[in-house]
Amino acid sequence: MKLRPIIPFIPMFALALSACAVGPDFTPPKADVPDNWRDTQRAQNAPDDPRVPHADAPSTAQTSADPDPRWWKQFNDATLDALIERAIAGNLDLQSAVLRIAAAREESVSAAAQGLPQLSANASVKRQQLGLKGLLESQGVYDKLDGLGANGAQIRQGLDSATGPVTLFQDGFDASWELDLFGRVRRSVESANAQTQAEIESRNDALVSLESEVARTYAQLRGAQAIKQITLAEIDAEEQILDLTREQARVGLTSQQDVQSASAQVGSLQAQLPTLDAQIAQAMNGLAVLTGNAPGTLDAELSDARALPPVPPVVPIGLPSTLARRRPDIRRAEAQLHSATAEVGVAVAQMYPDISLTGQVGTRATKARYLAHWSSLFWSVGPSISLPIFEGGALRANVRVAKAQAGQAALQYRQTVLNALQEVDNALVSYRTEQDRRAALTRTVEANRVSLQLATDSYRKGLTPFVTVLDAERQLAQTREQLAQSTVNVTTDLIAVYKSLGGGWQDDASATAQN
Repeated sequence: MKLRPIIPFIPMFALALSACAVGPDFTPPKADVPDNWRDTQRAQNAPDDPRVPHADAPSTAQTSADPDPRWWKQFNDATLDALIERAIAGNLDLQSAVLRIAAAREESVSAAAQGLPQLSANASVKRQQLGLKGLLESQGVYDKLDGLGANGAQIRQGLDSATGPVTLFQDGFDASWELDLFGRVRRSVESANAQTQAEIESRNDALVSLESEVARTYAQLRGAQAIKQITLAEIDAEEQILDLTREQARVGLTSQQDVQSASAQVGSLQAQLPTLDAQIAQAMNGLAVLTGNAPGTLDAELSDARALPPVPPVVPIGLPSTLARRRPDIRRAEAQLHSATAEVGVAVAQMYPDISLTGQVGTRATKARYLAHWSSLFWSVGPSISLPIFEGGALRANVRVAKAQAGQAALQYRQTVLNALQEVDNALVSYRTEQDRRAALTRTVEANRVSLQLATDSYRKGLTPFVTVLDAERQLAQTREQLAQSTVNVTTDLIAVYKSLGGGWQDDASATAQN
């Protein structure tokens, strides 16, 4: 086999291997963020006055350190820790996100394979008519043979036999290699890899949401259990007052109307228990599903009431400049922008020539037993080029579409950053103001408790009507429930702060990459 004819193409092959890809190169965008969080500035500017509720807030946000990736550990609740670990291992939505990552990685492999040599084997057998007889007749060959007499007749008979239908056997190998001279394949691989990264960040975002949802549901569970315990204690206290009222009525110191009012107060509190039981059951069912289990699976281990875990005294939140590297949704938007930018290069490369190196080798014979003979060998090798000349403007339109989509991805990135800043600021505001509200409710509950004690003592001495006791009872019950709910809100608001900061996926990222 002589290779001399392909030697002139070697410089072109070298050029193809070293050429640069057309289209724009991706540059990571710079997030436009403020120097500090707005709410931390508001908190710093608040007056240092003990009469201001914020001065009593037990937990403050600090920008001197980044948030802890395993933020739920700061609650020091072993049950919560175990639930989050079980959710990470068993949540079905999270497992589905991992499979989407696997699919995206295989798409990257498929895209990269386009730039590698392709080799395929083939074999065929077919009956065919070559049509040579008509070609010979059109050239006047048979007319000339007729003028040769017997010798011409003999030659014509041989030609008729040779130009008839034949059975052709063939086997061999086909090879092709697209020389990615203008980077179409490389840009496709770049886009696919960026899409894979986007799927990874989607999984990380799902993980952050899962962890915060488990913590939020757990806080609601403990809060509902705490409110139920408060309600049961209030029922016991109201029943004691009901017994006192009945005794007062028996000796003529009060009326049956006061007895019925006290009984109605007990019934009103008892009517709250079914609603609280439903909230508790729904929270336990939610935690079971979040951990990948059927509803009711966790009832045995969660039904015993426990105190709501306290919030930490200091909450590190970092600076806005670090938000883009922590929040998976911002990282996903950046990866999608990277992919869209690479697709512009793909569209531009399609306007340039497509150069390939093709080759074929095999054997061909009219009888199968001759396929193994060297005399049946055939081969071909050489470059091919395809240049788009007229596509009706489709290729240029594809470039404009790709550029428009890249522009949309850039705007989406900016919008994602703005949404993230809003979520963080709103979460910090809610966390701070709810602590203010809880501090005020704490003082109100204490005042109502003293008021009820004074009203009860006066009623026993006959100095105060029973309606005063009822009003004091209602006020205390209402504010105690509000305080319990506010305590839950403080915890869930802190969870929202952690979620908005994007923590909770960093420690798990390396394991995900390996899987």
